[in-house]
This record gives sequence, C-alpha cells and structure tokens, in this order.
Amino acid sequence: MAIVNATPDSFSDGGRYLAADQAVSHAFSCIEGGANIIDIGGESTRPGAAVVSEQEEQDRVLPIIERLSAATDALISVDTYRASTAKLAVEAGAHIVNDVYGLQKDAGMADVVAKTGAGVCIMHTGRERQKLPDVIDDQFAFLNRSLDIAKDAGISRNAIMLDPGFGFAKDTDENVLLMSRFDELSRFGLPILAGTSRKRFIGALTEHDEAEDRDVGTAATTAILRLAGAIVFRVHNVAMTKDALAIADAVLRQKKNNGEGRS
Repeated sequence: MAIVNATPDSFSDGGRYLAADQAVSHAFSCIEGGANIIDIGGESTRPGAAVVSEQEEQDRVLPIIERLSAATDALISVDTYRASTAKLAVEAGAHIVNDVYGLQKDAGMADVVAKTGAGVCIMHTGRERQKLPDVIDDQFAFLNRSLDIAKDAGISRNAIMLDPGFGFAKDTDENVLLMSRFDELSRFGLPILAGTSRKRFIGALTEHDEAEDRDVGTAATTAILRLAGAIVFRVHNVAMTKDALAIADAVLRQKKNNGEGRS
C-alpha cells in the first residue's frame, strides 16, 4: 500500500503531491514499482496537524481517485475518518476506506462502508481516550469495540483488515513492544496491516531526524512484522519495502517447507 498524501503538511511528504497532477503521477510511479494499493489522504494525521473541512478534504482526494480509477486496476484506498468523504470516494472509484479512528470517530462511517460494500481498514488509536496499561490489552479493547460496530452495521468480516496504529499516541517503547508482541494480534483472525513508514519512533531508534532518512529503518520493521504475520504494508518507499519483503518471504517459505518435511 503506497502512501499518496494530497496535503500541504504531512510529516514526510507534505506539499509534494498536493496538486492532482503530481499525486496521480506519483501514484503511477508507485504502481510501476510494485504497489498493489494506493492510499490517498487529504488531511494530515500527524500530531498537531491542522484540521481541514470536509469540503477541502474532498476537493483534494476526489479528483485523484477519479483519475486513478479510470486508468489503473490497482486498488484505491481513501484515508479518511469522515463518512461523507468515504461515501463520495467510493462513488468516485475507491475500493477501501482506511479509517484511523477505527469507525469510532464518525457515527455514520460504518453504515457507509456497509452500504457501499467497500473494504475497510480499521485502525487502532490511543488518541482522545485513556489507554489500558498493557499494549496488547489495549489493542483488543479498542479493536473489539470497532469490530462490534462493524458487525452491528452489517459489514462483512471478509471486508475487514486491522491496523494496530503504530505511532498513534504510542511512544517509542510502546511501538517496539507492539512489534515484539505483534504475533498476538493473530488471535483476531483477520488480515493485519503494518503502518510504520518513516514514523517518529524509527527516527528515535536510528537517530535520523529527517523522515526521508528513515526508509532503511522502515524496511527493517517491514521484515520483522512480515515474519510476525502482517500481510499489508503502508509505506512511502515501495521499492525498498519490496526488497525487505522478498527476504522475509524467503524465510517464511523455508520455514513452511521445513515444517511440511517434518510432518
């Protein structure tokens, strides 16, 4: 899943793809580089970012989605927590709604996903609430509530992917602990997305202040989380991620073959 931020203030590439032509061009470059999903966002979710209006968000993302949907078979995801934007995005050609508040910010979001038949990425966040002391307990408490909302709205379980929300109100130690216990999330029985790309905690661990200098660290987390069960990776640098996944997948194949040989 390649990140295309049509924003002026995203922490890594803010302003670079604000114009639709630039965003579409970058999306095609990502697809050519091996991305299967393009995730388009019109509002930065970095800490302290300015909130934008629904209209401004829609003005940023809808033209990009319309143009991509007419020109590529790649899956298109809209990164929004607003039901109104999600509805218009799916009508414009998006296949997935990526909600960083896990269906818990906008009461209408779950109904939009259910009625449109879109896929949904339900993300965990620690923002605007009191977290539980244990990082995995908090994952299950928050995401199970989101899954109850999805079930009540009639969203098919087959349409759901989960995201543990690296970096969202989690400090460096919490993010590392979450990585070390990532395999415990398999108890959900759902596909898991990992979104660590260029996050602040990677900068803290690698001592890189500039976001664009964190791609090697991101690739390391990608390999680790692939081995722990993640299947989708939301990233800025597609090529480096593919290389990291090639190594991790080779290890997984070897483990599978060895297991089959012993059975």
